[in-house]
Amino acid sequence: MSPYFDINDTLKDITDKYPETLPIFISRGFSQMADESMRKTFGATISLKTALSLKKINIDTFSTALEDRIKQESSIADISMKSTQNNHQNEEKTLTDAIRVEGLLPCPVRLPLMEKFQIFINQFKESGKGEIQHELKAASMGLDWLKVFVEKLDDPTQLPDILISAGFDLFFEEKHMGKFKRQNVFIDSTGFPRLNSLFDNETLNLKDPAGHYSMIGVVPAILVVNTTELNGRAIPKSWKDLLKPEYENSVSLPIADFDLFNAILLHLFKAYGPEAVQKLGRSLMESLHPSQMVKSSTRKTGKPLVTVMPYFFTKMLKEGGTMQAVWPDDGAIISPIFMLTKRERIKLLQPVIDFFASKEVGEILSYKGLAPSIHPDIDNPVPPGKTFMWLGWDYIYSNDIGNLAEKCKELFNQGAIL
Repeated sequence: MSPYFDINDTLKDITDKYPETLPIFISRGFSQMADESMRKTFGATISLKTALSLKKINIDTFSTALEDRIKQESSIADISMKSTQNNHQNEEKTLTDAIRVEGLLPCPVRLPLMEKFQIFINQFKESGKGEIQHELKAASMGLDWLKVFVEKLDDPTQLPDILISAGFDLFFEEKHMGKFKRQNVFIDSTGFPRLNSLFDNETLNLKDPAGHYSMIGVVPAILVVNTTELNGRAIPKSWKDLLKPEYENSVSLPIADFDLFNAILLHLFKAYGPEAVQKLGRSLMESLHPSQMVKSSTRKTGKPLVTVMPYFFTKMLKEGGTMQAVWPDDGAIISPIFMLTKRERIKLLQPVIDFFASKEVGEILSYKGLAPSIHPDIDNPVPPGKTFMWLGWDYIYSNDIGNLAEKCKELFNQGAIL
């Protein structure tokens, strides 16, 4: 019995009370829930128990995913409340006076980053520099809430001053940030003389040559193999291996982790072509949150052979256990943590930019989240000799990444139903 909901509650009841669970329903095949009118009608007529039974989804597994998302949101409630109170304490400050910071933060580091950011906000205000308003949600929530606002916007002065996001969503779509990028609205002002040696070498350079996008770190995607499920199959050593026929219907993918999933599709499309994305779709056994993937070996049946997950979750693996982490030979796929900052307000914004580009934030990303920092002075905990798979700026600027991501999703879905 969940402390948050009952399995006889309707889907509408659950998402009304806990809207943060909506992406989980959508990613698990309840596409009707993406439409608000359908959520209210269809969702009001079917209980969680019945819905999961029709989809043949394990109730305990799905309930755990919902509870994890709810707990994640409630754990930062105090921080968000304090921020809201601070935003309204000085009412003579208008929206244009205050610095606005919006976007997404990677889930594993969101709480420690928000704690440090709140300290910075308080010090910023006490020093007389002004107010900072922010809405920084978990990356797994997706950016639809911000897309709706940006898509209808034509005046760049109405944009948030600083936008942060993991992955390629929103920032690279022509109808969203593309129209403002063409107006030269954004500037990279992190000021690093060089990037971390992991990302500034002959084979990999994450610094935007056009000077629009700032990057503060990356979320690497790797493979975890349940060795008890091999049944004579070899351990896949690369993304290319994972696309082989023997791994069809045996891979768990982080579909609900929008930023990472999109990055995986885009990189495989570039590296191995459209057929690779379809093959990945055929490999899908189920979609799990990474925390569930780690626990999947304890199931009696329906255990995925391979799970794709952020490098962070390898910390949860038992040493010497049946779950074996594999850093792909063709490179861990990168989901970048980007920052966009408005050129016209750069003098006011620079202290905030410096905070997010600081060594302190880099240490939180790298040491607490295993999300390697681009800060040159961070000793990132990445095993020696490991490489990364990166789209590259030439590819990014030569393609409409937003449209390409949608095409990749279509290809993946085609493969999944074949």
